[in-house]
Amino acid sequence: MKEFHVNTEIFFGERALDRLAGLSFDRVLIIADPFVVSSGLIHLVTSRLEEGHLSYELFTNVVPDPPIDKVIDGVATVLASCPPCLVAVGGGSAMDTAKAIRTFAGRIKPGYRPHLIAIPTTSGTGSEVTRFAVITDPEAGRKYPLVSEELIPDEAILDEELVKSVPASVTADTGMDVMTHALEAYVSKNNNEFSGALAEKAVEIIGQFLYRSYSNNQDTHARRKMHIAACLAGLAFDSASLGLNHGMAHQLGARFHIPHGRANAMLLPYIVEYNTGIGPTTRSQGDYPPCVRRYCNMARILGVSNINEVTTVRSLISYIHFMNEEMLIPKTVSEATGGAVTQEEYEAALDAMADAALADGCTATNPRTPTKEEIIQIYRKIW
Repeated sequence: MKEFHVNTEIFFGERALDRLAGLSFDRVLIIADPFVVSSGLIHLVTSRLEEGHLSYELFTNVVPDPPIDKVIDGVATVLASCPPCLVAVGGGSAMDTAKAIRTFAGRIKPGYRPHLIAIPTTSGTGSEVTRFAVITDPEAGRKYPLVSEELIPDEAILDEELVKSVPASVTADTGMDVMTHALEAYVSKNNNEFSGALAEKAVEIIGQFLYRSYSNNQDTHARRKMHIAACLAGLAFDSASLGLNHGMAHQLGARFHIPHGRANAMLLPYIVEYNTGIGPTTRSQGDYPPCVRRYCNMARILGVSNINEVTTVRSLISYIHFMNEEMLIPKTVSEATGGAVTQEEYEAALDAMADAALADGCTATNPRTPTKEEIIQIYRKIW
């Protein structure tokens, strides 16, 4: 038996942030990354809380790839006053930090479960609606995906006002993260009709609005659409899970601090090729793995379907390469790290990264079961 449910109440569209003025809590702890505060974006949130006469405090000890010590610091802050509501404002790191803080605080103080509202300031992670969070152990150089119903936010607020000032490079990275979420959920071993419908709609929106959003951050309509696409893809992978692309990208982020969406974008064309078994010299076959038909469906939605399965998958791979190139996403780890990592250092890390990718929870639902050597070969393709 399968099941599908949405636990998060979603507020979206024009002036969605007005929802905050109607909250019934007396106190709120805002968990935000420092940029949200320094840039003034936080005022879009605090002004609504003030309008609703809610008192609030700020916790801003949030950094990319949230490490365990930051989560511990947040747990201590929360337990010191036990606010009835947490509001996470920021990208995936802020939301993952808030989700982990609430979960661990509840385990330390049984019965304490504050209401959690997630407000994304990037259009990419989908963390505002998922049971997933990722925390990092810097000493081990590993990322650990957390998976639990406890992590799911109670509410999500999608307001495009918060993403208008996002730099083009971040729009590109997060937009391709959305694409990866949708494609991986669609071909996952756990895919179903409901997750499939959400993934298809996300990709339809991406095809129309990602480049528009990238090229003009004042295109409010495109920004709103990509914000919704990110949430739809989040709902899709919350139901169906992800795959090898994320399993490998997590290691690139933990080891070399490559932004998560960028790592996904760099890997994505090679993962599609690996999953389908269709490369530049592949000839037509009588039978294909089930994921081939699903990738072909996505190619059709993007308007790049071709003569048959082989040429259509190649067209999809070319489309991904094209989008990466148009949005100036680095092709290689060497380029992404600005030459700070040598090939020798990269090669030395491959064995441990491949082991970690194999053990990553996302890899388990990949449509093709990889070997360690196959993972290493894919990592080498993006050096």
